[in-house]
Amino acid sequence: MYLSGLEEPGGAGAGDRLAPGWYEPAWVPPAVRRHSATPDTLPVGSPGKVGVLELAYERIGERTELTGHYQKSPLQITRPLYHDPALRHMAHTMVIATGGGTLQGDRYRVDVSCGAGASVHLTTQGATRIYRMEQDYATQLVNLTAGPGSYLEYLPDTTIPFADSRYYQRIGVTADPEATVVLGETMLAGRLARGERHAYTAYCSDIEVHGPDGGLLFADPLRLVPEEEGVTGPGVMDGFGVLSSLYVVTGARPAQEVADALHEALAGTGLRTGASVLPGGRGAWARILGDTSPEVEEAFMRVWDAARRLLLGVPAPDRRRA
Repeated sequence: MYLSGLEEPGGAGAGDRLAPGWYEPAWVPPAVRRHSATPDTLPVGSPGKVGVLELAYERIGERTELTGHYQKSPLQITRPLYHDPALRHMAHTMVIATGGGTLQGDRYRVDVSCGAGASVHLTTQGATRIYRMEQDYATQLVNLTAGPGSYLEYLPDTTIPFADSRYYQRIGVTADPEATVVLGETMLAGRLARGERHAYTAYCSDIEVHGPDGGLLFADPLRLVPEEEGVTGPGVMDGFGVLSSLYVVTGARPAQEVADALHEALAGTGLRTGASVLPGGRGAWARILGDTSPEVEEAFMRVWDAARRLLLGVPAPDRRRA
């Protein structure tokens, strides 16, 4: 069943999706929450300020199909494509934010369900630009669920926080022990070409990965508040302009083997990098710090490619096509 703008059986109704309890985070870090205010432009909840996207994928026959779909602008998607020459059964979907950037008072929520045996690649149409804010802040909730034997990649493009922006993002993953979730996140210190380096007010994010029983497997909080807490701590931004992370949550191969593959892929890049096993042995992760986007993007491609070759036996495709 393909649904657009309609109620899904067993899911939230259209009215529920537009209730603040659905799109507002249950908790926002104090560094962002303290800027809460009613904008003198469009307030929170106004048309165009709340983006909701729900996607459900299932393995049907020889390939993965989009079987459930709800979208509310400014969030929408392209139809799934099957252009990876090595994985013709994988559904590639691009998430589009029609507003062109994230503004004060924006609230986005994305829910993705990847059924048993399904293979999905999700990305965005371009960089996420978080614009200057005078009142309030912006948030995004991303919930990813991966069923038994599924393979889900969520690799959005770079996030660029403009000067005086305030932003909070929470990515929650629920992964079956037999599923694989590859999650990427890349952030610039600002519009570097314009001299905006850590000129944003607050950039905070949380990544939490849970098992199907709800138990927490690991969490990775990021708190960047330049004027108060600085951004030079270990594993954060230090003096670099670009921060990128790749998380490979899997039980398909031993965690140390995955970490070794990521570490080997980063050898010789000349960048500040590291790779290690995730807590509980549920996979591995890598972090990359560099001065410019091209060098970090190349290193990111190398670790993604290494993960794909190890887990799927195929190379990573060109991200501009994916």
